[in-house]
Amino acid sequence: MRPLAFLMVLVWTRLSRTPWSEIGFVRPKSWAGELAIGLVLGCALKLVLKSVVMPLLGADPVNHAYHSVVGNRAAIPGILLTILLAGIGEETLFRGYLFERLTELLGRGVGALTIIVLLTSVWFGMNHFVLMGRAGAENAAIAGLVFGTIYAITKRLWLLISAHLAADSLAFAIIYFGLETKVAHWVFR
Repeated sequence: MRPLAFLMVLVWTRLSRTPWSEIGFVRPKSWAGELAIGLVLGCALKLVLKSVVMPLLGADPVNHAYHSVVGNRAAIPGILLTILLAGIGEETLFRGYLFERLTELLGRGVGALTIIVLLTSVWFGMNHFVLMGRAGAENAAIAGLVFGTIYAITKRLWLLISAHLAADSLAFAIIYFGLETKVAHWVFR
């Protein structure tokens, strides 16, 4: 779904003659700085979600949808490709495209942006429900709130794409190395 949605956004952008900047593809002042901030943000978000927020919500520390990748070297290329497509595709769709379309419908005021952040976050969470269940949907919705709020303020995608890639990569590393339960119990034993 992610690659198809991304391609559909690209086609829509072209056909509608919407400038790339309107969906958040704005050249950063510093690529290295933007990517570094995204890396730190994504890793910090993943660790806070895994070790504080999800335990408070009563989530199982093990992500059963991806438990088959624990120590599975053969799964690495496919998972890394999935992470890449998800980071670029989901941010382009949920933050770039949907924000652009919903601001055209609802406006650009603080109230409208708050509704847009909430709508896109819930939608982002629901997008993860089928594969990852309630806990995955909650985790994604909370990440969507963080990413949506940042996007509402900055209107820039590269930071969020790098944060998304970092968060998903760290999540994969935690699963791959069998550290889910350990990380989930860092704060609450």
